[in-house]
Amino acid sequence: MVKQVVMALHAGFCFGVKRAVDAILEALKEGRPVWTIGLPIHNPQEVERLKGMGLRVALDESEVPPGADVFIRAHGEPLEVLEALRKKGARVFDMTCPFVGRAQNLASELSQAGWHVVLLGDRQHPEIRGIMGHTDGPLDVVKDEDEAALLPERPRMALISQTTQQEERLAAVAGVLVRRAKELHVCNTICRATMERQEAVRALLKQVDGMVLIGGRASANTGKLRNIAEANGMDVLWVEDAQELDDSRGWFEGRNRIGIAAGASTPEWLITEISNKIARM
Repeated sequence: MVKQVVMALHAGFCFGVKRAVDAILEALKEGRPVWTIGLPIHNPQEVERLKGMGLRVALDESEVPPGADVFIRAHGEPLEVLEALRKKGARVFDMTCPFVGRAQNLASELSQAGWHVVLLGDRQHPEIRGIMGHTDGPLDVVKDEDEAALLPERPRMALISQTTQQEERLAAVAGVLVRRAKELHVCNTICRATMERQEAVRALLKQVDGMVLIGGRASANTGKLRNIAEANGMDVLWVEDAQELDDSRGWFEGRNRIGIAAGASTPEWLITEISNKIARM
């Protein structure tokens, strides 16, 4: 039996995700159809719960019927998507996370001012696609310092980060770009909630002999937490739901103190369910 379970100081929904999910829940309680474009949150269990309450998920704006209520997820959307929705008479509730919105605005302002924007992040992530959709001029997307080193030299570069990146990666990319540009403007757009969860994982490493990470496998910020833990030599068990624990009982053998961390897209009810099951193992 696990002797002790230690919870990370910061875990689960961040402000932006909670704000968006709460707004969707309130609308669903009123009984009217509610739409999102793409998954509203990178947690399949919470998405299924919301769908069970009536949420409808469209692949893109073309699937949204005219006049529908559409909630923009915390990751945000490109300007052209928002405009397309309004043209078809949809009621748009923009729940873009304020931290993401700041990154969008910075990208727009710097691009218009003649800076060549460089985005640090995953090109396929909806947040990055949304920021790209707020930028008028040319830009590049890089995932790390190696890709940044391949960029051509430019007079003026502005570096903007996906909100879920690690500060160490942002600093490393900035260190590369400062040699690729005559003038470099660096914007630290990593959100405080992301940094708090990363710092909480680092603190937890000193207290436990194994870590269970709870979150959807499509969650970028959850993946960063795993990277931090494993880079510091910690054994990590990443689970999406409580059932996955049954197939991993051997992982718990010989461990006395289990740390529990969770990404910013993980709901409290799921953290509680998994934590309670671990405590009984």
